[in-house]
Amino acid sequence: MIKICIFDLDGTLAKTQASIARPVNMTLRHFGLEDRPVEAFNYYAGDGLKKSLERALIDAGDKEASHLEEGFPMCRRWMEEDPFYLVEPYQNIPEALRTLRANGVRTAVLTNKVHAAAVKLLGTLFGEDAFDHIQGQVEGIPIKPDPAGIYEILNRFGLGKDECLYFGDTNTDMRTAHNAGVTAVGVTWGFRPRIELEENKADIIIDDPSEIPALCGIAE
Repeated sequence: MIKICIFDLDGTLAKTQASIARPVNMTLRHFGLEDRPVEAFNYYAGDGLKKSLERALIDAGDKEASHLEEGFPMCRRWMEEDPFYLVEPYQNIPEALRTLRANGVRTAVLTNKVHAAAVKLLGTLFGEDAFDHIQGQVEGIPIKPDPAGIYEILNRFGLGKDECLYFGDTNTDMRTAHNAGVTAVGVTWGFRPRIELEENKADIIIDDPSEIPALCGIAE
């Protein structure tokens, strides 16, 4: 029986490309480099803000990402100042979350986004009580695809791997779930195409958030 659903944030719960592009492009401009298009962040994002910045620097002409260490603190600060920039939840996500909670299924978030920004963003989009736990990027817990974040959440609630579904839209998410030994649910409404989910061995693939409750045995 499924007792907890753990969700990725960017590209799974919310459309956040522009909110990631904003601080990264501000950092590029600081170093005299040209902005990268928002759609490029479908592929820059997924492995943490620092990796997004590194990929953007390289594509903008800094082939060795020589500005990464100097640029990341300012990029992170700009992200924390305005994590809501043009962000919106995906259609049917709020309803799916409410249905899970109403039927006793715990909800949690595991994201490579900076923890403070993740908490602020999710509280504003979905309300303070939408999730039982939010786990963003913090010192001491390796980022995805390391499974430590999933273990942290399961241990917090005393739950087993077979009681968990992990939802995400990228290869990093599928690898995270497999590394943790939980069911990997790929979602096609996010940043990456279905083929990436298939190639990274998603256990289940869904096309709409309205399908989430049924995976937990919740009837319409």
